[in-house]
Amino acid sequence: MSVGLLVFLVLFGTVLVWAVAVYNQLVRLRNQVGNAFAQIDVQLKRRHDLVPTLVETARGYLKHERQTLEAVTLARQRASEAREAAVAGRGKTDLIERLDRAEAGLAGALSRFGLVVEAYPELRADQAIASLSEELASTENRIGFSRQAFNDRVNRYNDGIGQFPASLVATAFGFVAAGHLRATRNESERDPVVVQLS
Repeated sequence: MSVGLLVFLVLFGTVLVWAVAVYNQLVRLRNQVGNAFAQIDVQLKRRHDLVPTLVETARGYLKHERQTLEAVTLARQRASEAREAAVAGRGKTDLIERLDRAEAGLAGALSRFGLVVEAYPELRADQAIASLSEELASTENRIGFSRQAFNDRVNRYNDGIGQFPASLVATAFGFVAAGHLRATRNESERDPVVVQLS
């Protein structure tokens, strides 16, 4: 065997081992993103399951606030559908963005619902409403922590597929960047703050 062939085989073997190691690392990072999204999914499903119970409990008190209750129910339905689509689509960026918009709509509807609840002392005093509201607030905190963990995993994965020379392996095997979840709507979509002086 010639020295040139031996050098070529050693170089080829080194590049092959490196490429396999990089590929395995990218797969591991992609799976971590999927796992982090699954954790968010659990919390979102929990939130979506709490909303109908909260609405039904409040329905008796808020007969003339039907529009608010319907808005919450519709927002929950849209968010639930977007969550299911994101899960089925394995967290594709456009589906993550759709989920973000739907969850922002649900958060807005729940916020308006909370304002209505505050306007009715008998509803505020109801133990079932208080318990459900507390559970919903706890779930919101869990969602926030899960979003942060997901976005951290997305950053690591996107860094992994974007850095040279690993980007060569990522491109060759079809790894694509993952999308981030926003905790709130962006600045241009936020409701204006209204300050009332007493």
